[in-house]
Amino acid sequence: MSLKICIAQLNYCVGDMAGNARLIIAAARQAYEAGARLLLTPELAICGYAAEDLFLRPAFVQACDDAVNEVARELAGFKGLYVVVGSPMAVPQADAPLLHSRSVQVPQRLNVAHVLCEGRRLHSYAKRELPNYQVFDERRYFTPGQTPCVFSVGEGADAVKVGLLICEDAWFEAPAQSTRAAGAELLAVINASPFHAGKGMERERVMGLRAQANGTPLLFAHLVGGQDEVVFEGASFAVQASGEVAGRAASFEAQLFQVQALRVASGALQLSAEVAAERSLEADLWDALVLGVRDYLGKNGFPGALLGLSGGIDSALVLAIAVDALGPEKVRAVMMPSPYTADISLADAREMAQRRGVRYDEYSIVPHFEAFLGTLAGEFEGRAVDATEENIQARIRGVILMALSNKFGAIVLTTGNKSEMATGYCTLYGDMAGGFAVIKDLLKTMVFKLARWRNAHDPYGRGSQPIPERIITRPPSAELRADQTDQDSLPAYEVLDAILERYMENDESTADIVAAGFEPQVVEQVTRLIRLNEYKRRQSPVGIRVSHRSFGKDWRYPITSKFRA
Repeated sequence: MSLKICIAQLNYCVGDMAGNARLIIAAARQAYEAGARLLLTPELAICGYAAEDLFLRPAFVQACDDAVNEVARELAGFKGLYVVVGSPMAVPQADAPLLHSRSVQVPQRLNVAHVLCEGRRLHSYAKRELPNYQVFDERRYFTPGQTPCVFSVGEGADAVKVGLLICEDAWFEAPAQSTRAAGAELLAVINASPFHAGKGMERERVMGLRAQANGTPLLFAHLVGGQDEVVFEGASFAVQASGEVAGRAASFEAQLFQVQALRVASGALQLSAEVAAERSLEADLWDALVLGVRDYLGKNGFPGALLGLSGGIDSALVLAIAVDALGPEKVRAVMMPSPYTADISLADAREMAQRRGVRYDEYSIVPHFEAFLGTLAGEFEGRAVDATEENIQARIRGVILMALSNKFGAIVLTTGNKSEMATGYCTLYGDMAGGFAVIKDLLKTMVFKLARWRNAHDPYGRGSQPIPERIITRPPSAELRADQTDQDSLPAYEVLDAILERYMENDESTADIVAAGFEPQVVEQVTRLIRLNEYKRRQSPVGIRVSHRSFGKDWRYPITSKFRA
């Protein structure tokens, strides 16, 4: 006995139920013609993940249900094909009163995997474990299911009993155990698991342990695509009952991933599929950023992107990412020199734009800067020059970029990195002005690593060595005053980023960080800057999440707080 299974690792769009349904129907048709009799779609594929407070609108949930019915109708003629479709579902009215108390109204929605076959819904399995950490808020929207779901694909002795789990269910023992006890000999796990560095290896390790503990092979069906600040990398996979990886789909690519399940002499199932190669950290980060930019602009209808190109490493990296994502014809770079812009910055910006083949313009901000200083001369008389004058320059640039965006429709990509966002080394309504923060979750040290990686690789056929070497090797500077460098205000980035990783990403205490060998005054400086600049981060554009803790949904600290650790 052999069963062919397909995973619809596709790029679904939140709220586009009709479009998502068409993707599923087309994938089902292709799978059926290839001989598959089971098609898995990712978690909540019918509506996209995550729909956030759209789940609270009954009309949205009803539209999802209508789309599931449409998929079922379209597949009515595909004899013997089982399709698992993820969707939200309202709690049946008969059960609704059980979900209320006098003081609390529990969400009356379920996160469901529907089993469709020949025009009918055979089963609807509700997710049991609802994550409520990092970017997840599922307890806000759903009530947990209680019972396992096992269904048979095929007939008679050739039938395979498939047990359904949804994402977080498979990270706990009980759902898999109860599904196994209900007769499952193959676990099918549908997922919407946002990318962060290292997450793919962690998934395969945990799912391997789950399969091994249950003595059943396991399929992990995932989606691909960008949705606001999160990215999904695909990389669906299959593991044997031994926990060994039996197949792995491509990362950051939509595909119909095929897996063969073969019943061997012992009666157990063995899985086989193509195994995509493991990837480097830098390759994953680059593809995540490129996909995040492409989908944010594409799904929101922006005709292109523009950014301020300074001759520095951050804007150079963002430009390289944008061109890989969109092509040079959809990207525009603007250099806006001030009285403090070095000649080599102008030369490097010109070379960078030339290497990328993008439209490039230069607009001096010197007249505008002088005009502001003239207007404010009376107010500022007798006061020393400080960050005020620096911020005026940044804000002039922000006004110019936003004016171009308003006039021509292209979105402004901001170029600030995570180290700057953490410490407030950025200007509100200046370099923070824009619509999408591409490298908001990249520490400065990783910015340099990615620049060198991209210069050594050409993953999208856009040309190698996009970033001039001098941009990478020059000491970073905002160039808002004479002879300025970043390290005038901040610790060395190697030290700063190490503290940020420990304190911000891993929640280590200041005492533990000092005990690890960092200077107490430097730790105090960094953590103080993080506290002081929460108000800035709240006003920053949404950006792509690539770490396990980003400044976004992962980070929810009050602006007003007297607490000091």
